[in-house]
Amino acid sequence: MSRLHAYNTPRFSRYCAAFTLTALLASPAFAHVGLHDAVGLAAGFAHPLSGLDHVLAMVAVGIWAAQMQGSAKWILPLTFPLMMVVGALPGLMGIALPGIEMGIAASVVVLGCLVAFAIRLPTALGAALVALFATLHGYAHGAELPQQASAALYAAGFVAATALLHMAGLSLGQFAHSTMALRGVRLAGAASGAAIAACGVLLTAGAM
Repeated sequence: MSRLHAYNTPRFSRYCAAFTLTALLASPAFAHVGLHDAVGLAAGFAHPLSGLDHVLAMVAVGIWAAQMQGSAKWILPLTFPLMMVVGALPGLMGIALPGIEMGIAASVVVLGCLVAFAIRLPTALGAALVALFATLHGYAHGAELPQQASAALYAAGFVAATALLHMAGLSLGQFAHSTMALRGVRLAGAASGAAIAACGVLLTAGAM
C-alpha cells in the first residue's frame, strides 16, 4: 500500500480520532508539571481553544487538508503550527502590528469558503495561504503571553492545541471523504464550510 493510499483508509480516520481523544484526556496533565511551567503550558494550550475565530480556522484547515487529499493532508496541518510560531515572535516581543484581528476574521471567511466549495489548489499554493493565516493567528497568541509565563512552554501549549484542532478537522474531513458517495455527506461538508464562513463574516464585522 502506498503512503498516499494509506491516508485514504478508514484506519487513518480512526488513528486521527484516537489521537484527538488522547490529546483531550492528556491535557489535564499540564497541571502536574509545576506551577510556573503550568502557567505557560496551560495558558498556551487554552488560548486557541478560547476564541471562536481560532477554533474555526484551525478546524477548517484540517477539513480542507482532507478535501485536498494527497500530500496536502500532512503538509497543511504541519505548515500552520510551524508558521504560527514564526508569527508569534513579534507578538512575544511586543511589536505592534495593525489589522491583525481583521486578518484573523478574514482567514475564517476564506477557509470556510474553501471548505464549502471543496476547492482544491496546488499543494504549494495551499500551504502558502495557510502559512499567511498562521502568522496572523500566531501573532495573536504571542501578543497575549501571560506575565511570568515561559514563552517556550506557552508556545508549546498553543502548538499542541492547534495540532489537536487540525486533527479534529482532518478526522471530520477524512470521514466525509471515505463516504463521499453519500450526497448528504457532501451537503454536510458544504454546510459546515458555509457556517464557518458566515461566522467569519460576523467576526470581520466585529473587528471593523
